[in-house]
Amino acid sequence: MLPSAEMLANIKEASQTVISTRRPWRVFLDLFALTLPSSISEATTRLAHNVTYFLFNYALILLLIFLLTLFRHPLPLLIFFLLSATWYFLYFSRDDLPLAILPLAFLTVVALFVTAAWLNLLLALLIEAVVVFLHGVLRSTEDLVGDDQDSPYGHMLGDTPASGAYVPV
Repeated sequence: MLPSAEMLANIKEASQTVISTRRPWRVFLDLFALTLPSSISEATTRLAHNVTYFLFNYALILLLIFLLTLFRHPLPLLIFFLLSATWYFLYFSRDDLPLAILPLAFLTVVALFVTAAWLNLLLALLIEAVVVFLHGVLRSTEDLVGDDQDSPYGHMLGDTPASGAYVPV
């Protein structure tokens, strides 16, 4: 059965939506923006802002690390690609009500355990946590241009009293 034009349009739209949230790699990897935070408070603020701002980039790095850990194991790698395609076509690319997530999630968990790829995923998650923590704390946020609502503190940065900003009395 050939995919319909509507399904292809849904896939294209979903792909464009995901790609539009990524940040340029030259901004992500800017070595001149790496500085030590002056306090724990600044470190936590940087971490929260950078995780929000660079979320898609971090997700791609996690995917790359996971694929690299599976590179020497062809069967789990093949199963991972098949599951990724299944998730994309049955869940992410559907505009109408997506299929139930529970059977697909169960199939994914079973595949992770049967192929022993869960150890690779755990290793990838641990490496990614270290990468996110180090980059998130060391990456300065002063040069990041974006909507203030992208910030975890965006509601406090508004100009109106209703948005949480201080008003002189």
